[in-house]
Amino acid sequence: MEVLVIGGTLFIGRFLVAALLKEGHNVTVLHRRPGHDLGRRVGEIIADRNNATQLREALSGRAFDVVFDNVYDWKRGTTAEQVEATARACGPNLQRYVFMSSVAAYGDGLNHHEGDALAPDDHPDAYVRNKAMSERALFRLRQRCGFPVVTLRPPFVYGPKNPFYREAFFWDRLRDRRPIIIPGDGRRLMQFVFVKDLVWACLKVMSEPAAVGHAFNIANLRPITQTEAVEAFAAAAGKKAQTVRVPREVIQRAGGQILGSRLYFGEYFDLPPITQIISKAQRMLGFKPTDFAAGLAETYRWYQRHHNHPAPDYSFEDHLLQFAVPASAK
Repeated sequence: MEVLVIGGTLFIGRFLVAALLKEGHNVTVLHRRPGHDLGRRVGEIIADRNNATQLREALSGRAFDVVFDNVYDWKRGTTAEQVEATARACGPNLQRYVFMSSVAAYGDGLNHHEGDALAPDDHPDAYVRNKAMSERALFRLRQRCGFPVVTLRPPFVYGPKNPFYREAFFWDRLRDRRPIIIPGDGRRLMQFVFVKDLVWACLKVMSEPAAVGHAFNIANLRPITQTEAVEAFAAAAGKKAQTVRVPREVIQRAGGQILGSRLYFGEYFDLPPITQIISKAQRMLGFKPTDFAAGLAETYRWYQRHHNHPAPDYSFEDHLLQFAVPASAK
């Protein structure tokens, strides 16, 4: 098949491109800057997907069987109008348009099924709002003209080559024998999915006829608490984690950030919990998530060989530690 991957040069996209090539597909990536390191077999189209006119011109005369839309512009946002413009520019031969949404599209709440309402158009968080509105726009196209959309809603994606400072955040601190700060009581829920499982789901919905017109939750079977997550990261590294608790209100007053220089628990890892049920993906796609410990073990091996994150600045955490109480010593 002729496959276009929008956003094929980073985390999920790199694994997806490699998997598509392995299956013998002809792959092209669409990105903003010329040049990539994905190999000679991978073509490229240069365009800013947030610019509808530029995108239409770049795709004019091109025909793709499958499009994977993986890109979200974290600086500018990617709106529903921009996603719909991309969908409309893909031509008449399209058999599948796979949109990478997020569990965040639900807005809030636990144990979501795919039929649950998504976040409203006026949700205060732009990422949440844009993902939910983009899904609604794509499914409206499905209703109006039979557009072959499938959407995937992963939670926190982990694995080798993760560009977010997440797993490595904890392994750096374990390596440096630092105490790890647990925000609040450590019971806030998190749900994960291994990047290779998400790519498996991409390939499956590409070929499964019954998947068209559906959304799928793609995640580990159950959520875990923040404390359990830290314990799992430590176990993967074969180390003992020294954890301390700092009240969330203290962290917030001190200027703690979920992204930036005052990071305290991995990028975006301290968010209000949103969890999901994966029974639909299990039933319709035969989805079987990788055991979390096994996925982390593989990720840790990659970290040991390739991790080159700058030496962490622990000054903000040192400030927080004066307010800490012991949480565990494992």
